[in-house]
Amino acid sequence: MSIQPEGEDLRKAVKWVSEERKFNPDKTLQKLIEEACIKFNLSPKDGDFLDRFVKSV
Repeated sequence: MSIQPEGEDLRKAVKWVSEERKFNPDKTLQKLIEEACIKFNLSPKDGDFLDRFVKSV
Protein backbone atom coordinates (compact mmCIF):
# COMPACT_ATOMS: atom_id res chain seq x y z
CA MET A 1 0.00 0.00 0.00
CA SER A 2 1.32 3.44 -0.88
CA ILE A 3 0.30 6.95 -0.04
CA GLN A 4 -1.17 8.57 -3.15
CA PRO A 5 -2.33 12.16 -3.22
CA GLU A 6 -5.92 12.57 -4.37
CA GLY A 7 -6.72 14.72 -7.37
CA GLU A 8 -5.03 14.83 -10.73
CA ASP A 9 -3.57 18.32 -10.23
CA LEU A 10 -2.02 17.29 -6.94
CA ARG A 11 -0.47 14.19 -8.51
CA LYS A 12 0.92 16.32 -11.33
CA ALA A 13 2.32 18.79 -8.79
CA VAL A 14 4.10 16.02 -6.86
CA LYS A 15 5.62 14.70 -10.08
CA TRP A 16 6.60 18.20 -11.22
CA VAL A 17 8.34 19.01 -7.91
CA SER A 18 10.20 15.71 -8.08
CA GLU A 19 11.43 16.42 -11.61
CA GLU A 20 12.33 20.03 -10.84
CA ARG A 21 14.41 18.93 -7.84
CA LYS A 22 16.53 16.83 -10.21
CA PHE A 23 17.04 19.52 -12.83
CA ASN A 24 17.15 22.61 -10.59
CA PRO A 25 18.95 21.57 -7.41
CA ASP A 26 19.76 25.21 -6.65
CA LYS A 27 16.08 26.05 -6.04
CA THR A 28 14.84 25.59 -2.50
CA LEU A 29 12.17 23.03 -1.85
CA GLN A 30 9.88 25.73 -0.48
CA LYS A 31 10.24 27.77 -3.69
CA LEU A 32 9.40 24.70 -5.80
CA ILE A 33 6.32 24.03 -3.68
CA GLU A 34 5.16 27.62 -4.08
CA GLU A 35 5.68 27.45 -7.85
CA ALA A 36 3.79 24.14 -8.05
CA CYS A 37 0.84 25.59 -6.12
CA ILE A 38 0.58 28.41 -8.64
CA LYS A 39 1.27 26.28 -11.72
CA PHE A 40 -1.31 23.64 -10.81
CA ASN A 41 -3.79 26.02 -9.14
CA LEU A 42 -3.78 24.09 -5.87
CA SER A 43 -6.02 24.99 -2.97
CA PRO A 44 -4.40 25.97 0.34
CA LYS A 45 -5.33 22.51 1.67
CA ASP A 46 -3.66 20.82 -1.32
CA GLY A 47 -0.65 23.10 -0.93
CA ASP A 48 -0.27 22.04 2.70
CA PHE A 49 -0.51 18.39 1.66
CA LEU A 50 2.09 18.90 -1.05
CA ASP A 51 4.42 20.55 1.45
CA ARG A 52 4.12 17.68 3.93
CA PHE A 53 4.27 15.00 1.24
CA VAL A 54 7.43 16.15 -0.53
CA LYS A 55 9.24 16.83 2.75
CA SER A 56 8.49 13.31 3.97
CA VAL A 57 9.86 11.63 0.84
